[in-house]
Amino acid sequence: MKLYYLKGACSLATYISLIEAGQEFEAYGIDRATKKAADGKDFNTLNPKGYAPALLFDNGEVLTENIAVLSFVASLDPDGKLGPAPGKPGYYRLLEWLGYINSEVHKNFSPLFNPAATDDMRATAKANLAKRLGYIEERLGDKPYLTGDNFTVADAYLYVTLSWRDHVGVDISAFPKLAAFYERARARPSVQQAREREGLPL
Repeated sequence: MKLYYLKGACSLATYISLIEAGQEFEAYGIDRATKKAADGKDFNTLNPKGYAPALLFDNGEVLTENIAVLSFVASLDPDGKLGPAPGKPGYYRLLEWLGYINSEVHKNFSPLFNPAATDDMRATAKANLAKRLGYIEERLGDKPYLTGDNFTVADAYLYVTLSWRDHVGVDISAFPKLAAFYERARARPSVQQAREREGLPL
């Protein structure tokens, strides 16, 4: 199995989760400008949509889209801590969190990376983010992670989106539980390993 990723992008959540699941895999970074992967492949031939993550299986099939990829990786965890199996209690709650992070948190970070975004667009995105992060702050309560004691693929995804905040001027100091969650996740060995392998600062 091969993971194709963009350095520091949402594909970092898959990198973290594969390590958490104890999986053996090869990982190849993608050049943002040329779309060439580190193994020499043209990434656009693997995923015509052009964005990471993408998992290439030994049979030649490719899986894309963060929610699908992370759900699949959760199913590889022999201990079931990264997420319940389909049909098990909590599985749809995990999907609920993955969907929320994807469509409400990740989506509202995106305009902040766009150099063509106007000040009004950035202000709207930050206001939306404050609402979304406030909801997560409330739902976290006293739990260490989104669904309880276990670090799941949804937590990996949330951690990665929060890791972008300093690059785009998003302040989470008003959300102490979320800030504590971020530090808790950042300290995990899987997160440290994935960041080091991608060449990101620790």
